[in-house]
Amino acid sequence: MDTNVFSLRSSSVNSGLRSAFLDSVTTDRVGSKKLAQSSRRRSFGALKQSRCGTSLRVFAVDSVSKAESVVPSTVDSPETRLAAPVSPVYVPTPPNRELRTPHSGYHFDGSTRKFFEGWYFKVSIPERRQSFCFMYSVENPAFRKKLSGFEEAQYGPRFTGVGAQILGADDKYICQYTEESQNFWGSRHELMLGNTFIAHKSMRPPNKEVPPEEFNRKVLEGFQVTPLWHQGFIRDDGRTDYVDIVKTARWEYSTRPVYGWGNVSSKQKATAGWLAAFPVFEPHWQICMAGGLSTGWIEWDGERFEFQNAPSYSEKNWGGGFPRKWFWVQCNVFKGASGEVALTAAGGLRQLSGLTETFENAALIGIHYGGVFYEFVPWNGVINFEISPWGYWYMSAENETHKVELVATTEEAGTTLRAPTLEAGLAPACKDTCFGDLRLQLWERRYNGSKEKAILDVTSNMAALEVGGGPWFNPWKGKATTPEIVNRALNIPVDVEGVLGLVPLLKPPGL
Repeated sequence: MDTNVFSLRSSSVNSGLRSAFLDSVTTDRVGSKKLAQSSRRRSFGALKQSRCGTSLRVFAVDSVSKAESVVPSTVDSPETRLAAPVSPVYVPTPPNRELRTPHSGYHFDGSTRKFFEGWYFKVSIPERRQSFCFMYSVENPAFRKKLSGFEEAQYGPRFTGVGAQILGADDKYICQYTEESQNFWGSRHELMLGNTFIAHKSMRPPNKEVPPEEFNRKVLEGFQVTPLWHQGFIRDDGRTDYVDIVKTARWEYSTRPVYGWGNVSSKQKATAGWLAAFPVFEPHWQICMAGGLSTGWIEWDGERFEFQNAPSYSEKNWGGGFPRKWFWVQCNVFKGASGEVALTAAGGLRQLSGLTETFENAALIGIHYGGVFYEFVPWNGVINFEISPWGYWYMSAENETHKVELVATTEEAGTTLRAPTLEAGLAPACKDTCFGDLRLQLWERRYNGSKEKAILDVTSNMAALEVGGGPWFNPWKGKATTPEIVNRALNIPVDVEGVLGLVPLLKPPGL
């Protein structure tokens, strides 16, 4: 069947660059979601029919219903025409690339300890008010297949395998999973990974980054992703009966990183500080690319989405298991800014290392704007938050120089996603939407703690919102701080990557 092709060509994107869930998925939820999807499709119908031609300079789209009227003055002509197909250009990943963050690599050390690693890549298409979120995970890769009875008696119960999930247009979902990981590969020190679910006949699956033509020749179902390239094809495995699914997805796009995690002109930072190089506070978290611009196409549910310079994002987690409870807000598409803006904000209830069941609140807010990184973390200030079981996210924070506040809401029902869990492996554990309404405000801070000059006051209706774990019986109000001794330690400018890099054998995997 021919796919429906839609493409808005953009010469540059000036719009700013992610409990109990199954019980909430009721027939009312499905009905309201289909109604919302139908409304979004109808409101965009006129724009789809007119197609788009002349080179658009896209600043932001504050709602789909207004998309037809968002025609910046830089457009040469109001007339539209069908754009030529988008053809992304593959570039191999260079060594020592710019904007590489610490912990870009695959952290598996070969041991049999309980371990998972997960990756998240998002592309937003403001012209369609749609986003695609690609999530990959590997669990207990020391065991390439499901544990035998003898192995389970020796090591205890473990869940194994590789999963590929996509939360795509209209918050629909697809997931392909295998209990085997022998065809998974990851680079020790760079953001490069891939997996072959099914290889073409008589072909050996790749075990490293390969050109797209070679990938397509060898891989029937699978994926490969690098900082600059992402492609794949997956087929839903039929295990999901509680959300709207699509049967297959295929994609191919290139990415130009704009922000890593830090000032553009500086060495990039570890999201959790230099202690993230050690198994102290697990699970670990690293934003790999706070903002980028992606060009290519995605085939999804009978439609082909083409895009140029679409805002994109990537992050990862690794360790023994996910936090007990967490929340997350991420956005790259804003109205009201004169340059690229990227926001990532999150918090969780994580267990401290030791023999006792001791947990602490952890949270952060990170903003990139105009090449500058505004960081709010427990070791340089205080983060306050109030998160509802679903529908409302509020965070505020301040450090010595700045103050920030964000409010996000959604009326969408959300889509239940899977995450690697200690109790059930890759199982339903969180709920997301990419249709969140968000307001973000950032100020300079006076010496007395009051607000001074406003730096940002922007909004979006394309925020990615998530809650996970649990229980979520009531709103979660909390504060994230660190003891003074930890503050002092984390504020010491330790270049762990540089020090360990002097002796390659001592450099841990992933760093």
